[in-house]
Amino acid sequence: MAKQRFTSASTEERLKTCLEEFQVYLEFHNKSPNTIRAYLFAVRQFFELYPAMNLENLILYKCYLIDHYKPQTVNLRIRAMNCLVEFLDLPYSKVPMVKHRNRSFLENVISLADYEYLKNCLLRDGKLNYYFAIRLMAGTGLRISELVQLQAENIWLGYIDLHSKGNRMRRVYIPKSIRYPCLKWLRESGRTTGDVFLNRFGQRITANGIRIQLNHFATIYNLNPSVLHPHSFRHLFAKNFIERCSDIAMLSDILGHESIETTRIYLHRSSTEQQQIFNRVVNW
Repeated sequence: MAKQRFTSASTEERLKTCLEEFQVYLEFHNKSPNTIRAYLFAVRQFFELYPAMNLENLILYKCYLIDHYKPQTVNLRIRAMNCLVEFLDLPYSKVPMVKHRNRSFLENVISLADYEYLKNCLLRDGKLNYYFAIRLMAGTGLRISELVQLQAENIWLGYIDLHSKGNRMRRVYIPKSIRYPCLKWLRESGRTTGDVFLNRFGQRITANGIRIQLNHFATIYNLNPSVLHPHSFRHLFAKNFIERCSDIAMLSDILGHESIETTRIYLHRSSTEQQQIFNRVVNW
């Protein structure tokens, strides 16, 4: 029945039903909330552009993506459609990913100096919610979607167990340099259980809420907004970890990467560092 819906022109109601079924399928296979949102967006976009699900339209969609997006986004949406093909048990083969060369440098990573400056500003201004948010992202490598899941109990335990892609469980430890002051903050706030990061209504803060605040901090503290995004702190963690501990396999496990090749980018310097070294060395 699902195959019939997608291989013929779909009404809005039929598409809605199929998206709901596809979401259940993704949740059953332990896809993260962010991945599910991205996959559902790709499916909606596909059916806004093409009336039917078939191999010819999938190839056309791939061409459209290549013309409009970066390779990383192209491959994410191709993965979404390939997953839909698998869900529907369609007879044709999956669409191949686009190939792109890995960068030999990191981009838009906050410097350690700017990170320390931001920490001091947030602590000085009593913005402890965001002070501990950036410290935990920079000190654990947690993704923003994982950070907002943190419970007070995790801080007491000193770790959080997370399910990564492929239904793999990884344990992320909270270093005592962050854990102890965070516990003190929670005690003084009268909280021993429940969500660590709350909004002004006392509810779990959203990832988007943190992103908006980081943009605000970039303005009021005169920081480059291109480096003040949640993933920048994950990059900072990985970059500093690999400089102090050369165990790239351990770093890959901590970050929850499917392949150690993904982690190898952290062996490279940031583009800013490369430029600084180049300017210092090349003086002829």
